[in-house]
Amino acid sequence: MGVFTYADESTSVIPPPRLFKALVLEADTLIPKIAPQSVKSAEIVEGDGGVGTIKKISFGEGSHYSYVKHRIDGLDKDNFVYSYSLVEGDALSDKVEKISYEIKLVASADGGSIIKSSSNYHTTGDVEIKEEDVKAGKEKATGLFKLIENYLVANPDAYN
Repeated sequence: MGVFTYADESTSVIPPPRLFKALVLEADTLIPKIAPQSVKSAEIVEGDGGVGTIKKISFGEGSHYSYVKHRIDGLDKDNFVYSYSLVEGDALSDKVEKISYEIKLVASADGGSIIKSSSNYHTTGDVEIKEEDVKAGKEKATGLFKLIENYLVANPDAYN
């Protein structure tokens, strides 16, 4: 088994507390509302919403996949850090055992956020993951993030 790590950093005009609330804490209701073509539903199948919780994300008609299950590995509401792992679903293949993600929001000097993210691909055997292989997933995640950010900008009273 190998582990291949990819890191990324981006910015947002939304401050960390508000962005974290929308992006992490309330994502299960927000994303199906603003992007039903991407995510049809999100439900807890095991746990109480904290570390160890398993969530099932069912994708919308516009997706190549039907569902994934992810496990919450870490949730630090005070420091705006969230980590989780994809542990089941058709987005994983026989080449990838699991994918672990970490998102950390840091206040930027302009009042917005710096989003630091990392992805760890845990592969089976000698499989190697190339950056091009994850580019489509990154583009979809960025598109979804922009939808959330645009929603927050257009609705200044939401998720305060």
